[in-house]
Formats: sequence, C-alpha cells, structure tokens
Amino acid sequence: MRPHILVIDDSKAVRIIAQKALARFACSVDEASNGFNGLFAMERTLPDLLLLDVSMPIMDGVEMLTLLKSHEQLRLVPVIMLTASTDHKVLPKVTALGVSAFLKKPFSETALLDAIRTVVTLKPV
Repeated sequence: MRPHILVIDDSKAVRIIAQKALARFACSVDEASNGFNGLFAMERTLPDLLLLDVSMPIMDGVEMLTLLKSHEQLRLVPVIMLTASTDHKVLPKVTALGVSAFLKKPFSETALLDAIRTVVTLKPV
C-alpha cells in the first residue's frame, strides 16, 4: 500500500523539498499552503501522515492540530510538526495535543525522510 502524505506549509520551498525527497518512494504527496486548505485536502483523501507547519497565515498548525484532535476520524492521523526556532512557546501545547515528531527548520532531505520513516514505511519506486 502506498502511503499518502499531506504537506501543509506556507513555504513553497518546504513543500518542494518534501516533494523532491519523497519522489524516489512509492507514495503519494499532496500539499496545502495553510491549515484551512489542508482540511479541504483531507476531505478528498485522508492522509497516512501529515507534515504540518506551526506558523502559517489563515489557519496555523496549532489551530489545525487542535481541530484534528477534536475530530473522531481525523485525530488518528499521525502528525509531524515542522517548527522554526521562534515556535518554542507553542511546543508544549502541540506536544500535549499529541504529535508523532518534531522537525526543526531548516532541515535536510535526510532528516525529513528519517522523521517520516518513524511513522510510515517508505519503499523505493
């Protein structure tokens, strides 16, 4: 089974890094630029993993994670939070909500793949 990964980050560069890193593996990758668009993407296909930025316009990662964890079906989706050094104040809150891992920006493709592999199995194409 091909894992479905949804990358939600307002930085196009981060979404491109994720797409590029995952292109070598049998998985599908969707992206959204904020939590609001991410929720719409999740209505189409429920992901096996969410890569979620903390700091975004319209709906940030904390707000989206709070909504996910309050929804019966969505709360089971594993989440890796993408954080910047300025996000340290919200880390206790997102930790309490339940995340699979944190990945501090900037990160390498290797670090991203290592974090993803803690949640889903990646098989080469």
